[in-house]
Amino acid sequence: MAIRNIVKEGDPILNKVCRPVTNFDDRLATLLDDMRETMIQADGVGLAGPQVGMLRRLFVVWDTTDAPEEIPEGYEYKFIDFVNPEILEVSEEKETHYEGCLSFPGHNGAVTRPAAVKVRAQDRHGNWFELEADGLLGRCIQHENDHLDGITIMQSSDYFYEDTEEGREEARRAKEQ
Repeated sequence: MAIRNIVKEGDPILNKVCRPVTNFDDRLATLLDDMRETMIQADGVGLAGPQVGMLRRLFVVWDTTDAPEEIPEGYEYKFIDFVNPEILEVSEEKETHYEGCLSFPGHNGAVTRPAAVKVRAQDRHGNWFELEADGLLGRCIQHENDHLDGITIMQSSDYFYEDTEEGREEARRAKEQ
């Protein structure tokens, strides 16, 4: 596995719509493995194709469902690969939470999203599966899926701020309004 460079804010690839994956081969498996490694190395919970320069409809997420609050040394991460994902349903209930993005280091955004999501996708072998998720996993799936449609956290956030004391204070004031 290799650590890939993460595409950063300002690169036009982040605003492009991705194409479907058609080849389920060793190259795809290597890409997904590299994305997992890159995501963990960067302290992320999700990473989409365009964030590593690949305009393909795929992303990986860390399945945080049973993860401990503090990650111990040697923790065995559980990942979910999503290839050609389709959002099938979203809940009517919405929630606003702060999100970060590996392509926008040092920044956060308050993003309002459906509280739960049902997604259909293929795994690395081309097998279709469906998953219902809420909480951090559901939010992460929606965030990464946005990347596949060229939507970044800057566009989806109610307010976007620099992760500094001044930026957090500005975000608190905006939230109170």
